[in-house]
Amino acid sequence: MPTSPAPTTTRGAGSGGRRPILLDVAFLRLWTGATASGLATWALPFVLGLAVLDRTLGATDLGLLLAARTIGFLAAVPVAGVLADRHSRRKVVLWAGLASGAAAPVLAAGLGRSVPLMAAAAAVAGAGQGACRPAYQALTAEVVDAGRRQQANAAMTLAVRVTTLVGPSLAALLAVFLDTAALLVGIGLLWLVAAFVPGRGARPGVTGGAGSAGGAKDAPGTSFLADFGEGVREARRHPWFIAGLGALTAVIATGYSATGVALPLVSRDEYGTEVVLAGAMTAYTAGALAGALLIARWRPRSPGRAALAGLAAYGFAPLSLVLPVHPAVVMAAYAVAGVGIELFNVPWFTAAQREVAPDRLARVSSLDFLLSYGLAPLGLALIAPAIEAFGAAPVLVACAFTCFAAPAAAALVPSSRGFSHRPAAEPAEARATGATR
Repeated sequence: MPTSPAPTTTRGAGSGGRRPILLDVAFLRLWTGATASGLATWALPFVLGLAVLDRTLGATDLGLLLAARTIGFLAAVPVAGVLADRHSRRKVVLWAGLASGAAAPVLAAGLGRSVPLMAAAAAVAGAGQGACRPAYQALTAEVVDAGRRQQANAAMTLAVRVTTLVGPSLAALLAVFLDTAALLVGIGLLWLVAAFVPGRGARPGVTGGAGSAGGAKDAPGTSFLADFGEGVREARRHPWFIAGLGALTAVIATGYSATGVALPLVSRDEYGTEVVLAGAMTAYTAGALAGALLIARWRPRSPGRAALAGLAAYGFAPLSLVLPVHPAVVMAAYAVAGVGIELFNVPWFTAAQREVAPDRLARVSSLDFLLSYGLAPLGLALIAPAIEAFGAAPVLVACAFTCFAAPAAAALVPSSRGFSHRPAAEPAEARATGATR
């Protein structure tokens, strides 16, 4: 049976075996910065929504600002992927955090005065958010040894889910004492934490990984397009990655759109209350928390196929909205979807960190975020007209079918079994931690 190279320990990686990952100072710093950036990313649209409630912003203005943020995000992701592979990932995180941190007080200054100024600041904030994503993903692989990356990625996603769960209550509480401008400045302070707290990782290209043998360091002085093209070629070296990314993109563009558009409509029109909407979203977050806790320790026999099955579980969310069922059924379906999405996310990130050539990891990660998040607005834009034209039930059935079928098709790719180009090999994390299959 072919085996992968033994995982190497990088500078800053803990060597404590089974020691809890959050006791590793290098990772704790990285986790704190990533948590601050996640909280700031989530908080911005919520705080701007508060400005709509107090009539400082109009609904159209809010849409413009969120669109500007999305454009900045998508524009920065591929650029950051190239820069994070060319230079220090830590410096990319620093400058991205500083950019978003500087944009926050500009947003506050433009509040009620200049929507164009706020739109420009929102685009800069989105660019900082987008630049952080691939850099943090690659920096995790530098800071954490291969045997504990699944645990580290689970800790990262737990932080995101906890902030999503408690964030609304915290922001609502702060809004009692602070105005919207002060809250925006507070978001800027969170970005400063994200910029300055993480420590330094290894230099790009020195971390060990199964994919490192497959790609040489790119020649210096190449153009941005050439460098990004190298990242695309690296991604194509891994059929499991291409298949999984296609499935993920399809699920986000359909299942997430059903959550964003159809769930509020069904909650209002079928149940006559916002309780179903709030309950389903809370159940989804709680399920995701449970999924992250589970996958931090669980090592399935076929990790890739188990992850794709988790991704397919998102299909239960739109399916639960097709027929008039008890609200508890809808909430249970969203809880299952939440568990499943983390059963996919954590092994997916871990496999990329293990299999992709280290000096191209940020570019491959940027391709992941660019496609999966980039096509989400298209799904959101199309699903509402589709519901008006064909009715909610047929559209929701189509979304559910896509969520089930796309991961099933990806699972047919042989290397998808273990998210590895060695489908029969035992994952490196299992050997390093002594986990049984």
